[in-house]
Amino acid sequence: MQHATGLRPSSRILISNTDHDRLTGLARALLDRAPETAEELLSEMDRAVVTDAAAMPAGVVRMGSTVTVRGEGRNTQRIVLVYPGEADIAENRISVLTPMGTALIGVSIGQAVCWNGRGGRKLSVTVEAVDIPAGGGR
Repeated sequence: MQHATGLRPSSRILISNTDHDRLTGLARALLDRAPETAEELLSEMDRAVVTDAAAMPAGVVRMGSTVTVRGEGRNTQRIVLVYPGEADIAENRISVLTPMGTALIGVSIGQAVCWNGRGGRKLSVTVEAVDIPAGGGR
């Protein structure tokens, strides 16, 4: 089982009402096909502080954000957080339904996120920068 929130249950996340509605619907639609993934995303949506999309502060990861993360080996990577149909690992477009994507949604610059990778290996990154998409998100 891959859990993002099991490793960071007390950290606060902030989600726009638009992202919250769409991600909750996506997770509910997946409950029959991918229950663990759906439950993980629903868990994140349940603990999120929801705000109006226009009031989202800069520096918070939202859908479509380009996020610079620093891994344990001090290496940095830039990824774009996207919906599943837009994901492309070759272009660093990471689906929100991946353990890393679910862990990143709603966190702010400076926060570290952890999740279980393949074989139960614990992985983590720290958010160093967030560039919001044109128009402030979807």
